[in-house]
Amino acid sequence: MAEISRTSRFTLDNGLRVVLAPDPTAPVVGVAVHYDVGFRSEPEGRTGFAHLFEHLMFQGSESLEKLAHFKIVQSSGGTFNGSTHPDYTDYYEVLPSAALERALFLEADRMRAPKLTRENLANQIDVVKEEIRLNVLNRPYGGFPWILLPPVLYQTFPNAHNGYGDFTDLEQASLDDCAAFFDTFYSPANAVLTVAGDFEPDRARELIGKHFGDVPHRPAPPKRSFAEPPPSGEIRGTHTDPHAPLPALAIGYRMPDPVGELDGYLAHLVLAGVLSDGDGSRLQQRLVHREPLVTDIGAGAGLFGPFEARDPDTFSITAIHSPDVPADRVLTAVDEELERVAATPPDARELAKVTARWSASLHAEHDRLMSRTLSLGAFELLYGDPSLVNRLPERMAAVTAEDVAAAAKALRPDSRAVLLVEPEGGAK
Repeated sequence: MAEISRTSRFTLDNGLRVVLAPDPTAPVVGVAVHYDVGFRSEPEGRTGFAHLFEHLMFQGSESLEKLAHFKIVQSSGGTFNGSTHPDYTDYYEVLPSAALERALFLEADRMRAPKLTRENLANQIDVVKEEIRLNVLNRPYGGFPWILLPPVLYQTFPNAHNGYGDFTDLEQASLDDCAAFFDTFYSPANAVLTVAGDFEPDRARELIGKHFGDVPHRPAPPKRSFAEPPPSGEIRGTHTDPHAPLPALAIGYRMPDPVGELDGYLAHLVLAGVLSDGDGSRLQQRLVHREPLVTDIGAGAGLFGPFEARDPDTFSITAIHSPDVPADRVLTAVDEELERVAATPPDARELAKVTARWSASLHAEHDRLMSRTLSLGAFELLYGDPSLVNRLPERMAAVTAEDVAAAAKALRPDSRAVLLVEPEGGAK
């Protein structure tokens, strides 16, 4: 993995934060812009609006016609995309290093003024609806667990609603809504620009000032807290899936604050590996091999993966099981294994296996310039420290057996959500 600790940071007069991470090992460059707005920030009654607006940002600007962004990047030999997360939205390009200025121009251009028209809005509402049909409504276990579990575990709209989008709310979106959303959240003062790869830092600073320096300043919106109390007992919900061949369940627990309690958060991340990472993990051994209760089981920190959100974040355990196996039997086995971890923490060998595998996976992921660029920007946005990405393996290796035991003890049956997915008409 490239030495991420070589990053440098500065801020433009309009409030745009910039992260530079030079790496001359390959003649490519990554450019990403992270805006501090995700689907937890979208207004009530506009479910899926942040996702919809992400699509609109690709539909042209005041100076470029529709599809020009696509053509410029692809004709330069590059790739591009964007995605919406709980607490941020990112846009990025990876191109040959000679095309750096083109990427900077494109991102500054749409940060200045995207083209918001009735035609583009209507078209992208249809595109998002089709995406929802493809990925959620017409797919077995669509939205499981990231769409279906939050409304059971959480009570407030930001945490519980379906950020992917609801047809009724999407169809009510107006151009005034779009303009207000852009003015509020798409300010340079509410964004992070990241440049990583093969470039000269002084030249990059010059180009960034040239293209982003005159983007008008607007104050960043006040940071909102999405905190809410954890469940005071077990809460259950049921979802009928018309396409699922077998029943499934998801268990959701609250986690320590990913930013303010990072060490506790990392302990939960190690616990997830102890429970379900590989055939030798505890849940795999118990529920799949020794007493086959499930056909698939997994545990994870964060519904989108770790380090994707501020507080609150979710620890989840998911399983697909035979209709002959009652869900409560699976839950009992999970509870017993968590109690065993709390009472008999993993030894040094088990811990080393989990942390080494996780670190190797992180290094492999960040060997890809696109992933590295996106991680740097996200960590600057959420943690104010992009180089923290480089220190994560060391922080993970410092997690002790007692830390993992404490994390397992905190996942209590009397403070969790259980989502039961039932096949429509029974198992197929």
